[in-house]
Amino acid sequence: MTMASNIAAKMNLSSLKRKQMKTFSVRILTIDAEMEFSCEVKWKGKDLFDLVCRTIGLRESWFFGLQYAVKDTVAWLKMDKKVLDHDVSKEEPVIFYFLAKFYPENAEEELVQEITQHLFFLQVKKWILEEEIYCPPEASVLLASYAVQAKYGDYDPKIHKPGFLAQEELLPKRVINLYQMTPAMWEERITAWYAEHRGRARDEAEIEYLKIAQDLEMYGVSYFSIRNKKGTDLLLGVDAFGLHIYDPENKLTPKISFPWNEIRNISYSDKEFAIKPLDKKTDVFKFNSSKLRVNKLILQLCIGNHDLFMRRRRVDSLEVQQMKTQAREEKARKQMERQRLAREKQLREVAERARDELECRLLQLQDEAQLANEALLRSEETADLLAEKAQIAEEEAQLLAQKAAEAEQEMQRLKVAALRTEEEKRLMEQKVLEAEVLALKMAEESERRAKEAEQLKQDLQDARESERKAKQKLIEITSKSSYTPLSSNTTSMPTEIPSLNFETDSFTFDFKDTDMKRLSMEIEKEKVEYMEKSKHLQEQLNELKTEIEALKLKERETPLDVIHNENSETGNNKYNTLKKLTLQSTKSRVAFFEEL
Repeated sequence: MTMASNIAAKMNLSSLKRKQMKTFSVRILTIDAEMEFSCEVKWKGKDLFDLVCRTIGLRESWFFGLQYAVKDTVAWLKMDKKVLDHDVSKEEPVIFYFLAKFYPENAEEELVQEITQHLFFLQVKKWILEEEIYCPPEASVLLASYAVQAKYGDYDPKIHKPGFLAQEELLPKRVINLYQMTPAMWEERITAWYAEHRGRARDEAEIEYLKIAQDLEMYGVSYFSIRNKKGTDLLLGVDAFGLHIYDPENKLTPKISFPWNEIRNISYSDKEFAIKPLDKKTDVFKFNSSKLRVNKLILQLCIGNHDLFMRRRRVDSLEVQQMKTQAREEKARKQMERQRLAREKQLREVAERARDELECRLLQLQDEAQLANEALLRSEETADLLAEKAQIAEEEAQLLAQKAAEAEQEMQRLKVAALRTEEEKRLMEQKVLEAEVLALKMAEESERRAKEAEQLKQDLQDARESERKAKQKLIEITSKSSYTPLSSNTTSMPTEIPSLNFETDSFTFDFKDTDMKRLSMEIEKEKVEYMEKSKHLQEQLNELKTEIEALKLKERETPLDVIHNENSETGNNKYNTLKKLTLQSTKSRVAFFEEL
């Protein structure tokens, strides 16, 4: 029994090992995420690639691939070859990088899905910051502003205060080191452009980023070290437009260019690479690469870019047409939703402004009421003071009248006494005269005091009238403020503001033909506006370039900075350079390549 159990246990263990050998773990790294999968040993590259695409919801898979490291270079997973048959690490998990392998000629027209645009945005942004793609300083600031818009949404000075970008990596280190500018100065210039992007959603900001980045000379170009027949060291550039030959010290301006529509066949034997032009009169031109593995990589990129080049010039497949239709409908729906939200936000702002105005008016009325109360108190105090003064003046008038009466009596007594003697009479006459003068003065003073008393009474009446008016004004102010109370209801929305239901289970949307017509008109309008904005944008770039030129440290300029400045001064850019290079015949360009 024990022996049978041991045999069974060994059989189960060996069976388990066989089952474990049927799968292996894989780690997929994107620019901003990582995923792990359990793969079957028999899986081919396409099985794993399709699994990754389904997981992230990507349909435009033809732009992407799975890259892995091989010694001192990189390689791409082949779709028709088993995963484990590639020269990958034997340690688990096997690591692959999910990256864009081929680039579009026009990102806005070719990248349909939002996830596709986002993946390209992240990769191009990373390559620019790591200086795999050369970007001039003024364009770096503009691209940084769109990256900030994509991450933070609309600029709000109350939220996005100075220093909010302190921890963000937005500019290549080469650009930062080239100027005597503090982080605050860079942030100020990025924020100035960021504020102009108000209203752009994340996907719109990202596509604007790509539209600017795709005009950079090194965008989408894969470089390889090669030698021509004479053994001259050169660089081969492979991109969406064709094959380009560069000087090793100048990755910005190609010496020769061969568009894909001029190439008939591409092949390699060992380290030698052969390109057969479409023009039958032109000989095959050849070059050597450093390794066989590099030739395989070049051939993969050439085939894929050539296929996409031809596909762009044919009618879209049914799948792409469906994707574009869905994308247009989704874009229209989002645009209408944004417009509705913008209207709601506008109405909310109007309501908030009205509330603020009411609050301000209420505070103003409260201040006026307080001033009226203070004026009333002062009027009451003035009236009391005037009443007291009037009473004092009346008492003084009565006292003076009494003294005048006493003086009159004294005068009469003196007159009687004056009859006694002439001397006394004379003396009495003198005293009487003095008494009369005094009595006259007393009478005048009494009359003045009486008038003053009357005047004080009149002032008292005026003060009471002012008091009555102040009370009346206070009553009016109180009655005005009674219908503008400040309560929690002041922040509520007006009844006419439309409400939104964001529950996805109950969300419905009817898309009408009239909406599509209106959207088409808006798109045409946007085209005109874009041309105007492009001109304005170039002016802004030149303005920024002029502004920071004085802060540049010339001794820190790289060779690519010097080349870019020379190209800018002569008016050369990525597109007119390629156009000039292809004006010559294919035969003369091949001959020129072999003579380099």
